[in-house]
Amino acid sequence: MKHNWPVTFVLVSLFLVAQLIGLVIIKNYVDLAKTAETGQVEWKSLPTIAGYGLERPDVPPTTSVIYILFAVLIGTVLILLIVRWQSVLLWKLWFWLAVVLCLHIAFAAFMPNQYALLLAVVLGSLKIFKPSVIVHNATELFIYGGLAVIFVPLLTPITAIVLLALISVYDMYAVWKSQHMARMAQFQAASGVFAGLLLPYAPTKLELKAPMKKGKVRTAILGGGDIGFPLIFAGVVMKTAGLEAVLISLGATAALFALLLYGQKKRFYPAMPFLTAGCLLGYGLLVLL
Repeated sequence: MKHNWPVTFVLVSLFLVAQLIGLVIIKNYVDLAKTAETGQVEWKSLPTIAGYGLERPDVPPTTSVIYILFAVLIGTVLILLIVRWQSVLLWKLWFWLAVVLCLHIAFAAFMPNQYALLLAVVLGSLKIFKPSVIVHNATELFIYGGLAVIFVPLLTPITAIVLLALISVYDMYAVWKSQHMARMAQFQAASGVFAGLLLPYAPTKLELKAPMKKGKVRTAILGGGDIGFPLIFAGVVMKTAGLEAVLISLGATAALFALLLYGQKKRFYPAMPFLTAGCLLGYGLLVLL
């Protein structure tokens, strides 16, 4: 078993909550009035910042997978360069911007734009510059819903499945072959800023350096991509299947639990292949029902 029972239970529970909150955020961005008029899913605009509206990429579903994979590749290269330069400040500033943007989009699903932006800036700043277990993980529950709202309208169920498959292959290569995923995770932990869920075994203060230093508190982590991609797939399916798409989230949660149950301590695993299998299992049940 990769972690003890209490940590495993909390980590899996937070993953599921992030999926459910994300689906609610995605649903709140559907323009119900226009959808009723056209008979097709119509989306509300993304919130504005200083009068400038955020825009989704203008790409057709047939090329959306290429666009997203290219964005992942560019992001990975930039992070590896930051790791090479050991530029912690640059990493924190870049991550702060991404966190505030995603939180802003997520919170705007529930409140007026100006309040959403203010709350995003406050919580994003606390997350990056004065981290704590509660703030770190609480913001993670909303970040991926904000991210999914950008990409869900670009995909169809088929292209989303292709995306999951390709990301799974990339994850296996990055963890087992090139091992650059482990290097990025270690750098993030050493910098005090990590993209994903994080649970110290003795949660008094958020100590992201714990896994790398002897005598520190052991920490359980789950990468942000492992949360975001299953949510994107569930959101895409929800466009046509409605809230029954929660079966995909439940399938992914079951797969994560199985991975943590049978995984070994102190070993890196590519979670996406397992999560993809869980997503497809949930999707299969949805189709059969």
